[in-house]
Amino acid sequence: MRMTADFPTARAAALTGTMAKHFGHKIPVTHDARHAVLTFEMGVARIEAQDASLHLTLEAADAGALERLREVIESHLLRFAHREDPAPLSWTPPA
Repeated sequence: MRMTADFPTARAAALTGTMAKHFGHKIPVTHDARHAVLTFEMGVARIEAQDASLHLTLEAADAGALERLREVIESHLLRFAHREDPAPLSWTPPA
């Protein structure tokens, strides 16, 4: 199953790095200046820094795992982007 969301931000590259570094202490992570792949037990999160946003893609085997992955990624991203007064993300329906 898969879902995606876009997070508007002027700090896309910095937030990608922050997410990768934070989770890199706990799970396998690959990243460069504009991309990160976070491999959790419940699924995989891909983060792509674009010019004015982050594009997030989450993949998991079932709806329960996908929802847990969404909760982890979204809660951390909103915390790390607190200076921007972020709103909850609007995710595409799982497919």
